[in-house]
Amino acid sequence: MKGLWTPAWIARHVLALVAIAGCLGLGWWQFSRASGGNTLSWGYTFEWPVFAGFFAFLWYREVQLARKPPRPADEEPDDEPERLPGSPVTVGRPVRVAIDAPPAEDDPELAAYNDYLAWLAAHPGARPADYPRHQSKQRSKK
Repeated sequence: MKGLWTPAWIARHVLALVAIAGCLGLGWWQFSRASGGNTLSWGYTFEWPVFAGFFAFLWYREVQLARKPPRPADEEPDDEPERLPGSPVTVGRPVRVAIDAPPAEDDPELAAYNDYLAWLAAHPGARPADYPRHQSKQRSKK
C-alpha cells in the first residue's frame, strides 16, 4: 500500500479529487442556470456528473492496476500456437501470389497506348503533343 502514497500518487489523488469536485461543481452551476430559465443548461446539468463519474472510474482503475500489476509472461510465445488433438484447424494469414496477366495482343487500343507510354519513357523531355502518331491523327481529323 506504500506505493500509493508516493509524491506522484498523492498528486494523482489530488488531481482526481479536483477533477471530480470541479465537474460536480459545474453540474450544480448548470442546474442553477437551468432553474433560472436557461433550457440549454438542462443537458449540461446531467452531462457534468457523467464526466465526474468518468474521472472517478479512471482513478479507480489506476489504483487497481497499481495494486495488482499484470503478471509478466513466463516464456516468449511461440510462433506456432499449441494445438490439441481434435481441435479445429485455424487458417493463418493469406498469402497472395502474383500472377502474370495474359498478353492482350488482340486489343489495338491497348497496344497503341503501350506504344505511346514507351515513346514517352524514351523521350522524357517531350510533350504529349510531340508524339509522332498524335500529329498524324490530328491531321486526319481536319
